[in-house]
Amino acid sequence: MRVVVALGGNALQKRGEPMTAENQRNNVKIAAKQLSEVTKLGHNLVMCHGNGPQVGLLGLQNDAYARHVDGKVTPYPLDVLGAQTEGMIGYMIEQEMGNELPFEVPFATILTQTEVDPADPAFANPTKFVGPVYTKEEAEKLAADKGWTVKADGEYFRRVVPSPKPKRIFEMRPIKWLIEKGAVVIAAGGGGIPTMYDGDQLVGVEAVIDKDLASCLLAREVGADYFVIATDVPTVFVGWGTPEAKAIRHAHPDEIEKMGFAAGSMGPKVEAACEFARLTGKKAVIGALEDIARIVAGEAGTVISTEKPGIEWY
Repeated sequence: MRVVVALGGNALQKRGEPMTAENQRNNVKIAAKQLSEVTKLGHNLVMCHGNGPQVGLLGLQNDAYARHVDGKVTPYPLDVLGAQTEGMIGYMIEQEMGNELPFEVPFATILTQTEVDPADPAFANPTKFVGPVYTKEEAEKLAADKGWTVKADGEYFRRVVPSPKPKRIFEMRPIKWLIEKGAVVIAAGGGGIPTMYDGDQLVGVEAVIDKDLASCLLAREVGADYFVIATDVPTVFVGWGTPEAKAIRHAHPDEIEKMGFAAGSMGPKVEAACEFARLTGKKAVIGALEDIARIVAGEAGTVISTEKPGIEWY
């Protein structure tokens, strides 16, 4: 069975944890132990991952350097930072997965460019917070100097960028070649590097593509039998954080979409799972990384499929 797993950024960098290489490697090691079980069960594994904290850290380092040289150096743009994190995270995943699996299992991290549409409405309404926090005065000056859009984030201000929908993954052919040769492939990290055509030239874009939607596109393109969105909760809950919280075992896309999950957390995961289920007729599952073997065996997580109507609860 071909399984695509979208690994949440929180699995690589825990909330509130110092953003050190050591901490990230320790988290990747934990994730690798779980993910290697999918390959040990004989399944063909393809992985995607988040990169929000890592891009944020590089943004802070960029900002610190620019300040150090009195703003005379233009920081690297978001597409370049995304490429850097794909290589860094892929390297750690390959190494730690390799420590869990037999030597003959091949690995490959693919630097992945994802095309977006210049006419995507997201460009008219940037919503994705990126980079460091600023005072209102600092943010307004940066917005004027650099042409940024800034918005309030609590008591501070931050830059916001568009989050357009993924349209195409350019590296699909080499990804498929590697899968067919039995490689464990890591691709579309952070949703992929956002790119678009400017005339006949492909260029990078100052944007962030949702990792779950890009993973869904990848899963469809590679013909995944199972699409797993691994996060830090065991299932999708209704009323999360309240005494009335209820866990969903199975849901039809039409029904779960009516429940209105938050855009900044479970919303994109549910959207991606519903899209995969509708377009392929196969199953998507949202669940905890530590349950990955049970999820693939159909024993854990929230299954979203068109197999049966309505909602089934745990």
